[in-house]
Amino acid sequence: MAVARYRERMSRSDPRLYLEVPDVPFTEGLELPLPASQAHYLGNVMRQSTGDPVRVFNARDGEWNAIIHTLRKDKGTVRLGTRERAPQVTEGVELLFAPLKRDATELVIRMGTELGVTCFRPVVTERTNTHRLNLDRLALIASEAAEQCERLDIPEIQSLEPLKSVLAEWPEDKPLFAALERRPGADGPLVASALLIGPEGGFSDAEVAMLQKHPAVHALTLGPLVLRAETAVCAGLARLALRRGA
Repeated sequence: MAVARYRERMSRSDPRLYLEVPDVPFTEGLELPLPASQAHYLGNVMRQSTGDPVRVFNARDGEWNAIIHTLRKDKGTVRLGTRERAPQVTEGVELLFAPLKRDATELVIRMGTELGVTCFRPVVTERTNTHRLNLDRLALIASEAAEQCERLDIPEIQSLEPLKSVLAEWPEDKPLFAALERRPGADGPLVASALLIGPEGGFSDAEVAMLQKHPAVHALTLGPLVLRAETAVCAGLARLALRRGA
């Protein structure tokens, strides 16, 4: 199949895969190996076969049309066609959040990725119930969410840190919006760089006092109702997106 025909066969329904090979820039006609998980996904889940079109992407190279060149069990390769989108970094915010139960935490990662979070920073608060995270699993969820929502980059997911330690090192000139239940929101900068969502049950009184004293922290109201933490993530990110005109 000639490379010039790739574009004719591509559509939005084609599988979209995050693929990056260190030190190997994408070029037309290049053949790239697929990770075993992606080869399995294409062959066994999507029922694709040799010659079928796919789309591959990453933040460094952008998004490319491709075809499946070889595919068997957990091995496969794709051959690149034309580039459809130039590299682009998502202009979003960092999300600081207290980890929840496994399913809820995974939902936060998925929805945050779709809403433009650039970095997830899980923090330990006084009422945090979960103190262990499967970072590899969360990274996979972020990658799958980026594939679905057509992002080019994958958000970073950092290790768990105490909220107190994070605030102690937080720059005074880096705005941090904290969702504080049933407290009036304060006027803050037009462009927000980070959002903090507390645990189920909210921040303790001591944590609220600590946040209110920090010069970089601005209160963000999410309305008069008490929201589930994962709902608060969506509401908070949507509010900040409106602030920056996203």
